[in-house]
Amino acid sequence: MSKNFIFSSESVGEGHPDKVSDYISDSVLDACLEQDPSSRVACETLVKSNCVFLAGEITTAAELNYEAIVRNAIREIGYVNDDDVFHADKVFVSNILTAQSADIAQGVDERKAEGKDTAEQGAGDQGIMFGFACKQTPELMPAPVMFAHRLLREMAHQRKDVGIPWLRPDVKSQVALEYVDGQPVGIKNVVISTQHAADVSHATIKEFCIEEVIRKTLPAELLTESTEFLINPTGKFVIGGPQGDAGLTGRKIIVDTYGGYARHGGGAFSGKDPSKVDRSAAYFTRWVAKNIVAAGLAETCELEVAYAIGHPYPTSIHVDTFGTGVASDTEISQAAQKVFSFKPADIVSQLDLLRPIYRESTNYGHFAKDNLPWESTAKADELKAAL
Repeated sequence: MSKNFIFSSESVGEGHPDKVSDYISDSVLDACLEQDPSSRVACETLVKSNCVFLAGEITTAAELNYEAIVRNAIREIGYVNDDDVFHADKVFVSNILTAQSADIAQGVDERKAEGKDTAEQGAGDQGIMFGFACKQTPELMPAPVMFAHRLLREMAHQRKDVGIPWLRPDVKSQVALEYVDGQPVGIKNVVISTQHAADVSHATIKEFCIEEVIRKTLPAELLTESTEFLINPTGKFVIGGPQGDAGLTGRKIIVDTYGGYARHGGGAFSGKDPSKVDRSAAYFTRWVAKNIVAAGLAETCELEVAYAIGHPYPTSIHVDTFGTGVASDTEISQAAQKVFSFKPADIVSQLDLLRPIYRESTNYGHFAKDNLPWESTAKADELKAAL
């Protein structure tokens, strides 16, 4: 990547149809883990108009009222307005969940099975996972996606806590950040598209988003006279949420990770228990990369790990510090493998992942939240010593 460039990242709010699906799926997952930490969950959700469909595979001892979980999740998001087709108390819920395949279970379970090479717990699927960290923000994340998330956190605060009556749950943001010599120097443009009640003017929406959200959320030194504000560019956004567009679990994986600034593996996160390395190993690689940067071993770090279904070890591990490391990438990789265990079963135990913590991860990116275990930098000193 050139050192002089403009990079854009987007975020979507809790009421975006895809995020509604993600939040319902993670609500089901947390409900399973709360009663039965050994639950195997792969819950997919489709939302459209006034309908919610649950599909996928769940094996659990938990006794759940799936309809109540769905309605509570929708209510928490804020779909409780009578002028909206999609309403927590009025949606129709269809459940076509089945048990996990026995063929998959024998590969993942910690037990011997015919044709399985070891009795250890294996990865829940094959795939590649990426973790990334950099020094652009205090959260050690790329700035464009963090700025986009900040805007929507404030929009949710204004809607839920301040009580702006015309705001509705469906909202998107996008921030274009200009870099010179690899450093952010200014915000080129900001986009906010928010669903709203029919009786509010576009001028009111625009002034509110610029003055009460953008200027109070984004760094003042990066907002210049030439920064362009694009607020509800279509002019009207009354029909939103699942009424306006279908939503599916796992369709916002770039929003969930690094906003496109770093690579992402092939799998989504929400609705999956941590035996699925799509989720747990993506969290784990973020944890490792963040500790490498926090330890001062590199300014920027990307980590790739690959797994095979049923196999208890990674098939490859690759570290890239893009020339910013204090030692070679090979040496940093070796230090990381001394400090962290990359086995799927150990990932779960190291991060204590068999807990109902996943609804906290669903919105505004799965990273950069201090209360989530993969954001801890407690291994930084150990990494220094290992190197």
